[in-house]
Amino acid sequence: MSFQTLGLAPALLRALNEQGYSEPTPIQAAAIPPALEGRDLLAGAQTGTGKTAAFALPLLERLYVSARQPTQARAPRALILTPTRELAAQIQDSMRAYGKHLGARSTTVFGGVGINPQIDALRRGVDILIATPGRLIDHIQQRTVDLSRIEVLVLDEADRMLDMGFLPSIKRILGHLPRQNRITWLFSATFAPEIKALASEFMRTPVEIQIAKPNSVAATVTHRVHPVDSARKRDLLLHLLENDARQTLVFGRTKHGADKLAKMLDKAGLRAAAIHGNKSQNQRTRALADFKSGKIHVLVATDIAARGLDIDQLPLVINHDLPMVAEDYVHRIGRTGRAGAEGMAISLVSHEEEGLLRDIRRLLKQDIEIAPIAGFEPSRPIRTDDGASARPTQKPRQGRPGGGNPRHAHAAKVAAPAKAGTRKRRRARGDQRNSRPA
Repeated sequence: MSFQTLGLAPALLRALNEQGYSEPTPIQAAAIPPALEGRDLLAGAQTGTGKTAAFALPLLERLYVSARQPTQARAPRALILTPTRELAAQIQDSMRAYGKHLGARSTTVFGGVGINPQIDALRRGVDILIATPGRLIDHIQQRTVDLSRIEVLVLDEADRMLDMGFLPSIKRILGHLPRQNRITWLFSATFAPEIKALASEFMRTPVEIQIAKPNSVAATVTHRVHPVDSARKRDLLLHLLENDARQTLVFGRTKHGADKLAKMLDKAGLRAAAIHGNKSQNQRTRALADFKSGKIHVLVATDIAARGLDIDQLPLVINHDLPMVAEDYVHRIGRTGRAGAEGMAISLVSHEEEGLLRDIRRLLKQDIEIAPIAGFEPSRPIRTDDGASARPTQKPRQGRPGGGNPRHAHAAKVAAPAKAGTRKRRRARGDQRNSRPA
């Protein structure tokens, strides 16, 4: 199948061709035809599957190609709600790329930056508004946005918005949208009962699409656990990363902890930066840009970066701390092993985290190698779900993520069975371009 067979306009095909995209991903092939027909969509797709183009392309087709009458209205005709600033910015980049030959008018509205430039952009007039719920509510309260002409509503990462407590804001926003003749496309990695209930309230017999099994991970990702005492985690992290020149995304549990890790690594000469919710938008944007360009080699993040970060060919993700919710592990390591590329997911696990590890192993339903690092063996071994101490699958390693050489053997095969119980999600958890659009 090609994009041409999906019925897209020549202007969109030209933009896709200029970016080297010719074949749709499964979510694009499944979602674009009913979207072009004007159907509501309830689409299940993991991050990294190309879902942005799955709604961006039919949206542009509808607003700029298939519109029966051109509009000069200043009010937006499409609204895309997304949970994080980074994801909003990336969707805006995609809209500009796909709509470059259509004269598409879009803007972003999110917190962490001044509101006045956003007000000016809305006054000048846009067709497509990409927003986070909180800042959009600010504009609604100040009456600086008119949502009465919205024709298409897109909820992207709906499960994440639910987890972040945006459900009341979403319902409030829905109250300002036209009820008649509005198309709604809802994209979510999982469909919790609350999302199903929300969909039943404002969607009309949606087409249901499920591309990947919920909480599935890329088969090209190798998972490995290095057991270590919690007091020695930072030393082990530095030991793993020293003399490594390739990019690594490190996850910590807290904002303060992420800052301390970044400062420690930076002092060691590893060129690191931190990204989390207490950083200003300019700081977050600069850190991500520096990481993508290679100016910094290690990005330390909290779960705000677990979804929506589009990082090409990221070889390694390290969990300095395991997430408190097992599903967050899937979202974290979704940054690596994208579009068929090989990746490595390493977790530094202390005895206190063995319960969290069991939850992750049961959720994944696949093997994870337990590999002690020579000189960093824990004083108390972590235990598997059957109550037995975890036995290493091989001799203690000498401290390299891939085995013996710095990150050159990330695709090493793993073995070691595991299972355990998942937890109910309690807190927040945010498309790579490699011959297929994001």
